[in-house]
Amino acid sequence: MKNRFSFLGWIGVVGMILFYSCNNFPYSKTNHTYNNKSKDLLKLLKTNPGIQTVDSLAKAVQWVGTTNFDLRKPNFVIIHHTAQNSCEQTLQTFTLERTKVSAHYVICKDGTIHHMLNDYFRAWHGGIAKWGNNTDINSSSIGIELDNNGYEPFDSSQINSLLTVLEQLKKNYNIPVANFIGHGDIAPKRKVDPNINFPWQLLASKGYGVWFNPDTSIQLPVSISIPFALAMVGYDIKDSTAALLAFKRHFRQDSTISMNDHDRSVLAQLIYNKLQK
Repeated sequence: MKNRFSFLGWIGVVGMILFYSCNNFPYSKTNHTYNNKSKDLLKLLKTNPGIQTVDSLAKAVQWVGTTNFDLRKPNFVIIHHTAQNSCEQTLQTFTLERTKVSAHYVICKDGTIHHMLNDYFRAWHGGIAKWGNNTDINSSSIGIELDNNGYEPFDSSQINSLLTVLEQLKKNYNIPVANFIGHGDIAPKRKVDPNINFPWQLLASKGYGVWFNPDTSIQLPVSISIPFALAMVGYDIKDSTAALLAFKRHFRQDSTISMNDHDRSVLAQLIYNKLQK
């Protein structure tokens, strides 16, 4: 009898622990909000004439839905650093509605991956940004945040996890090699992430982003100005100084504004490679 009660007692203790743990998970409420918002978005996507979203054109008397469609898919991956002091701080930031910021993935220093938003949903990670003719990056991209205060080197465990995520994203959505870029590339006036320590060359060697050959014999023609060349790569040159600094951070791991022959050669190679696509 004693053993029976002891066994039942342990069952009760385990049950209480599980109940307590489940009900004290810090993101239970925000997960509930996520689920509700997801359901609301799915309702908008249903092919039911009664809930079609309002558009700028007059509606026909009878709505006719096409049979040929699927979900929009991402075509860019934008890499960020969090500029915060811990992964937990970033998770809290992205689960407070008042912050109005989010990302699809957050990768902690130890390599832990948090997939915070379905890849087909639009995260609020790029802000006011531009790359080439694309002025709504959020609508066509996956945002990945790396836990980093903006000045630190990136841990190998974190980069390995990032490579795992990038491999899956490239496979799932057939994202072009050149479309793996940084937040500082699309918003050079406002952002510098991922910081100057980020291993862009390593990513490019794996097929995520473009790089160059150490060949200074390829030079930018003197008839092409630096701002125009930066625009050809994709940078927004509304502030040409900011665009130049963004280019130097990404491709030269350099924070200076001067341009030497090697820098001009890199710029020429990026343009040449883009024109060959």
